[in-house]
Amino acid sequence: MDRGRFAEEALMHAWPIFAQIAPLRSAAVRAGEAYIHLAQKRPHGKEHYPPGVLEDRACMGQAILHTAERLLAYDPAPAVRRAAFRILVQRILLEGVDRRAAERFRTARGTYPPGFLTISSGKACNLQCIGCYADAGPNSEKLDWFTFDRVLEEAEALWGVPFIVISGGEPLAYRSEGKGILDAAEKHHDVFFLMYTNGTLIDDHLAARMAEIGNLTPALSVEGWRERTDARRGAGVFDKVVAAMGRLRAAGVPFGVSLTATRENAEEILSDDFIDFFFEEQGALYGWIFHYMPIGRRFTLDLMPTPEQRLWMWQRSWQIIRERRIFLADFWNHGTLSDGCISAGRSSGGGYMYIDWNGAVSPCVFVPYSPVNVKEIYARGGTLNDIWGEPFFDGLRAWQERYRHDNGKHGNWLMPCPIRDHHREFRRLLAQFEPEPTDHNAREALLDESYAQGMADYDERYRALSDPIWKQRYLRLQSEDERQDRSPSSWKPICLGKSGLGGRLHPGAGKPKRR
Repeated sequence: MDRGRFAEEALMHAWPIFAQIAPLRSAAVRAGEAYIHLAQKRPHGKEHYPPGVLEDRACMGQAILHTAERLLAYDPAPAVRRAAFRILVQRILLEGVDRRAAERFRTARGTYPPGFLTISSGKACNLQCIGCYADAGPNSEKLDWFTFDRVLEEAEALWGVPFIVISGGEPLAYRSEGKGILDAAEKHHDVFFLMYTNGTLIDDHLAARMAEIGNLTPALSVEGWRERTDARRGAGVFDKVVAAMGRLRAAGVPFGVSLTATRENAEEILSDDFIDFFFEEQGALYGWIFHYMPIGRRFTLDLMPTPEQRLWMWQRSWQIIRERRIFLADFWNHGTLSDGCISAGRSSGGGYMYIDWNGAVSPCVFVPYSPVNVKEIYARGGTLNDIWGEPFFDGLRAWQERYRHDNGKHGNWLMPCPIRDHHREFRRLLAQFEPEPTDHNAREALLDESYAQGMADYDERYRALSDPIWKQRYLRLQSEDERQDRSPSSWKPICLGKSGLGGRLHPGAGKPKRR
């Protein structure tokens, strides 16, 4: 038996022990926290990142540790344990397969490849949610199995991608050549899949199949409590989602929640009662927050969280992370965790690209403008590598580097998104490179002057609110003494205490909401 196989078997036997003995799990978490604290105090880290950014990363690191502890206690299905070890530990940490592929790409092109891909293999959906970014519904648009499978193979072989995100449409509604999303995960067993799903199609059979495959975790979408979720997604959907969570728990499949924040529900989805219900009672291991973006079906600026709500969401989400040790990532408010925008593959590493059901390749799920189609690339005999050099993507990557220049001191990482937070600059990129809108909604938004003005006004309002926080909380520019004090003793990570950001941050925070 080789060392990798021996280690895998050892983990399989040890996992139930950790699951049953809480002191062992706690000791492992404490050791991890000590390592994070020491890493935060290393001088090279403070030279490379602003101090507040280091604190955010230390706090999220602790939340990830506690999420891992909850996963151990969760005692997932045997195939899930094997996939976690095979992909996260053996493939990435021990064998370094992904680093070698990335280095080959970097040697040839001078930049790093995308760290992951998001693919919407089909537009079909059994629901018709209000304001759906994909404008999904009873639709036949989809990637054929050959193209979908080839993208997955090349992402792994050419870029070393160990992680694929599946969106839609409803992923579980996708079928091509008699195959679906679970068949793709089963075939590509050395890749971990995160699937965003409405959850209504998860029956006992599908939950058991996910447990048998092991390398896929579903993130189930909710809009708030029953009244709010059913109003946007359809009558009875909330109860179906909760029932699906019960099936996943019974099968030993780890799952999370996907939350779309709007002007109407921002406080509700971050209330103590809501967090308790989904993370404590239902057993969600992680959460993703997406702010409503005015794209897709019947787009409107009126559903966007106000600048004031967005700032409160930044405060409140970090309070939950620090005090509850819950992995809850906000794609627009947590740019400090990702060095800002990660779209268009980002040349410094860790970025991603998006491929939709028609093969259109866009820099991001929420940037519906595409310069190239993967089907056309394949028809010409090309590969995913030929997508990388598209001028529109190059232009976005160059903007990212300019914005991140000098370790973030020239760009506020609390507003990292080009289309959402820097709309005028984004429009200049569109005018310069002329990518194609991916649907009629994107074309309408491009031609709507009031839309452009409203987005630009929003940017200015949020900049006025967040710039002082970026400078004071993150760059520490309150005084000359603080700018000069670089000793390790001056760095006190907020997340080590229970105080977090201090008290209730909003009149609605923590108030129970009707289910």
